[in-house]
Amino acid sequence: MSKADRVFLKKRADFLEEIRRFFRFRDVIEVDTPVLSQVTATDPLLDSFECPTPDGTRYLLTSPEHAMKRLLAQGSGAIYQMSKVYRKGEVGRRHNPEFTMLEWYRPGFTLEALREETVSLLQTLGLIDQVNACEHSIRVLSYREAFHAACGLDPFQASADELCQLAARSGHMSPESFVQGGEIDRDACLDLLVSHRVEPWLAEQGVVFLTDFPASQAALAVIRCDAQGDRVAKRFELYINGMEIANAYEELTDAQEQRVRFEADNARRRQLGKAEIPVDERLLAALPKMPACSGIALGVDRLFLQREKAASLEEILPFSWETL
Repeated sequence: MSKADRVFLKKRADFLEEIRRFFRFRDVIEVDTPVLSQVTATDPLLDSFECPTPDGTRYLLTSPEHAMKRLLAQGSGAIYQMSKVYRKGEVGRRHNPEFTMLEWYRPGFTLEALREETVSLLQTLGLIDQVNACEHSIRVLSYREAFHAACGLDPFQASADELCQLAARSGHMSPESFVQGGEIDRDACLDLLVSHRVEPWLAEQGVVFLTDFPASQAALAVIRCDAQGDRVAKRFELYINGMEIANAYEELTDAQEQRVRFEADNARRRQLGKAEIPVDERLLAALPKMPACSGIALGVDRLFLQREKAASLEEILPFSWETL
């Protein structure tokens, strides 16, 4: 089927409408926030497109998160948004620098309640039935459990050298590639092992919610101690057939802690030779007024790809990156 074919275009439009209907039924309000901003994500692993404007540089946002949290602080209640977001980087089967993100926030929801709602969305869209038909079931695994199954190591207890050596072998790289400032970068090792070992293992597991990430990967999530006494992020990622689909947090509302994390991100960006990102002072001012809530960002194109059983994003996007 041609991507310009009316049948294909209607199928995608119906998919988006199913999502909107799901949230209308739950009285979650659709909002519309700008995609150009004076600030953007500080995450060292994300790079934003910079746009010169008459009043200085603005960024094409990697997520509507900051603006949506400011709405929550102003009393919006439960909200969602489907919008284009932009991330510099890899172009390929699973990656497009411009893509559609669904993001929603649920005041009063625990992370577990948000996970249940995500399952309901998957059922509404027909994703769960497809996977169950393949004799897979929904699984909830901790980061530790998945990492140990795929790599044979406990990611919290393994030494930095053990992680470095395994990451180097898995990525066909030298161990020195993971050394920053004279020290082994544990998170860089963990990230490569997730990409090269854990995600291929997850490809055989169907629908998986991966929970309890290392505290160093908390981003904007609350941190707690797990049963083993290790500090972990109250966060989950949704994988379907080994493809990351969504990322969710129990949202941090401590502005002082968030400032520390933003500054740590910028320190890491300096180490990597990347430009620092201005700290979002408006978000920090809003956080103490924000209700306790959980939020999730979901890749709509990847979800549609899974439902259509396509091999690449190029098959399900009306226009690929190369054709624009």
